[in-house]
Amino acid sequence: MSDLFAPHEPPEMASARPLADRLRPRTLAEVTGQEHLTGPDGVLTRMIASGSLGSMIFWGPPGTGKTTVARLLSGEAGLAFEQISAIFSGVADLKKVFESARARRMSGRQTLLFVDEIHRFNRAQQDSFLPVMEDGTVILVGATTENPSFELNAALLSRARVLTFKPHDEASLEELLKRAEAAEGKPLPLDHEARASLIRMADGDGRAVLTLAEEVWRAARREEIFDSAGLQEIVQRRAPVYDKGQDGHYNLISALHKSVRGSDPDAALYYLCRMFDAGEDPLYIGRRLVRMAVEDIGLADPQALAICNAAKDAYDYLGSPEGELALAEACVYLATAPKSNAVYTAYKAAMRAAKENGSLLPPKHILNAPTKLMKGEGYGEGYRYDHDEPDAFSGQDYFPEKMGRKTFYDPPERGFEREIRKRLEWWNKLRRDRNS
Repeated sequence: MSDLFAPHEPPEMASARPLADRLRPRTLAEVTGQEHLTGPDGVLTRMIASGSLGSMIFWGPPGTGKTTVARLLSGEAGLAFEQISAIFSGVADLKKVFESARARRMSGRQTLLFVDEIHRFNRAQQDSFLPVMEDGTVILVGATTENPSFELNAALLSRARVLTFKPHDEASLEELLKRAEAAEGKPLPLDHEARASLIRMADGDGRAVLTLAEEVWRAARREEIFDSAGLQEIVQRRAPVYDKGQDGHYNLISALHKSVRGSDPDAALYYLCRMFDAGEDPLYIGRRLVRMAVEDIGLADPQALAICNAAKDAYDYLGSPEGELALAEACVYLATAPKSNAVYTAYKAAMRAAKENGSLLPPKHILNAPTKLMKGEGYGEGYRYDHDEPDAFSGQDYFPEKMGRKTFYDPPERGFEREIRKRLEWWNKLRRDRNS
């Protein structure tokens, strides 16, 4: 057991620390559940071997090892380690960290700066990292549970590589339990079904599975073995009704999507509530509702997308369970909205055309001519400014000449797209008249 204790730490102090803390990996190779990053051929393993680390964003759910991996990276790369949390830090704290890193760099040592919950920094605070990243003062490793594309500045993302941390699967959580049993020198007092239930309760969170195991050991009397009901009584936590990585998860989200598409708000609400009751991440449901808005409602009701995004913001603001009502409102709105997949179909058709004709140049009359040479080549020649034309419509052709005109978007006569169809028919008539 001594190899599990922190260096120079008395055993009695080590045993007082939470199990999850005592079992933190000592090397990247010991990290479980993130083999695509820390395995023999993992991205981070290769970075360490090359001797070159760049700034990174660790994106993944809680309890997947983001903080631990950042610490191990600094140790294996010989970097100084600094850690701050965006929840508790402000501009003054950042300046102090940057000054320490600059002083350290002057003495020849670089700093790995780990920023937990980096998405909670505002845009200006995120921008403050850019100079120290660019001049090598720090190697930034930011951790976030939110989608970096939505929550982080484009400038910050352009200077950092996003690495995705996956939720622990059943095998990975079982491995953590075995390590815990080795550390404690005794098996978990659970029968087979209770052990499987405990793993489901952890919901992909490695820290949670170890905390739950610790609660079980504390509660068990000598030679007592808990079944699933006894486990639930002890930890006061319900196992998810379905495994989010297995068929139940996909079956319910499919049923929700089909009910919305089929304009059945009652069935949609039923499946939505089943997912809430099963412990599904409400923000995952919110993302799926946004997808339904753009795939199945589209421009038949342009407000659908705005309402789904507003529901996501409301959930962020209110939290659970109050915020779930906002998602329910969005779900009912989608189910009762007019349906159209015209934009979805048009997008797929246009993407096929783009791949098939990706080498064709746009017609020269719609290209800018910033140089005399380009003007001499005919760039911009003959372009008509639509706002100066009757009805603010020139009727010019904008497709590549070799491709000819194509029609991808065919709005149905439903909802708001009925009005869009009228506009398109009017413009097509003008185009025919003016080019005849």
